[in-house]
Amino acid sequence: MSAEQLKELVPFLRDPNPQVRQIALSNLLGHTPKGSPHRDIFFAGLRAGGLQRPKDTDVVRDLKLLCRDQLATAHDALRALINLSDSSLLAASLSEPSFLNFLVSYILNPQSILADLASMLLSNLTGSAATCATLLSMTVSIFPDPKSFTLYFPVQSRSGTCPAPVPYPSGEPRDILALSLLIDAFVQGAAVDDAQDKDKRPRKADLHFLSSVFANISVIPAGRLFFLTPRPADPLKTDGALEYPLSKILAFTEHKDTIRRGGVASTLKYVHHRPTTPARVLTSTGTAPSTLHAHRNPPATLEAPGLDVLPYEFDLEEQERLPPALQFLPPTKAREPDAVLRRTHVETLLLLCTTRWGRVRLRESGVYEVVRALHESEREDKVSEHVERLVNFLKREEAPDAEADDAEVLVEDAARDSGPTLALAGGSDDEDSRIEEI
Repeated sequence: MSAEQLKELVPFLRDPNPQVRQIALSNLLGHTPKGSPHRDIFFAGLRAGGLQRPKDTDVVRDLKLLCRDQLATAHDALRALINLSDSSLLAASLSEPSFLNFLVSYILNPQSILADLASMLLSNLTGSAATCATLLSMTVSIFPDPKSFTLYFPVQSRSGTCPAPVPYPSGEPRDILALSLLIDAFVQGAAVDDAQDKDKRPRKADLHFLSSVFANISVIPAGRLFFLTPRPADPLKTDGALEYPLSKILAFTEHKDTIRRGGVASTLKYVHHRPTTPARVLTSTGTAPSTLHAHRNPPATLEAPGLDVLPYEFDLEEQERLPPALQFLPPTKAREPDAVLRRTHVETLLLLCTTRWGRVRLRESGVYEVVRALHESEREDKVSEHVERLVNFLKREEAPDAEADDAEVLVEDAARDSGPTLALAGGSDDEDSRIEEI
């Protein structure tokens, strides 16, 4: 089929007949992956940059609307946008607030059948720092719904694959911070049983790709600050106990799904790009000890399976130096099987070595003993090289002026936090981090 013939299909994407819309879209879908010969028809008329607001072309506007259509059509529309979202020409159009609000609301609704595809698209879009900044400040409108698994109904989630509850919730809608709700949805998605009938699941999707969204957000300074700022444990209650958002997702470094583990490990790594990160967590006050337990000190990274101490046995003195969570590990504990994720955990520890304070904490907590055991059994050269760098930091003697250097770094870091460009600084548009469905 030629490019001209494909262009003739575009008007049928808004045909009143749902079967016609589905057939037209199914024929266009195969031309959306990167490298397709006629892919340019989806970008014709789009412009990147400049002072003018991005304006949707007909095909882009139709694809965004079709995400709310019936199951088969909405599935193909989301797949098409996932494939096309690797282009910077389309990033601004797909990241406009109304469509972004629909995506987030749709993901939050436990009855959304295609929430996993929506999570993949959101993961691609947050590869842009501007989209991350928008998501950090975004709120979603919800109605209280006692009958729902989540106790609320996202107003903008209504679509052909996610009908509104009957009877429709009454009362006044509330605006809640979107990212706090996404973290809770991500936690709930981990409990989804793949073997269970989808119709009987409280949440239809597992939402593993939200971990990549969190990793992308933590790349920018405002995102790192979000994960390290105590917030209400229940986003629907403003007067409840406080909890660090990072502590809610840290446990998933041991999840069976590689995508979920990898996204959480990357988030943990990126939040430690700030030299004051461990100090801020350790010196926080007014927070319950149970909240801080998951990441109250640098050795929290050691609890990730990539740095697990089994099957190595330590002598009594070395074992007493380890954090309590690592002294009596169950026999089922296993090392991270993915070499890339093992390296990510070691890189997190390397980031904690940027200050003398961090290095002292790592030494006191038995980090050297753990990475020594890892190095003895590690077969990947890149991981071993990172371990050796870490050991050099931990075993070398400290310079007399190390504490003065730490103070200078902390002052500079505090200045960056208070700067007016916090929301957009340090962003990354690395296309290698995008997810593309072929």
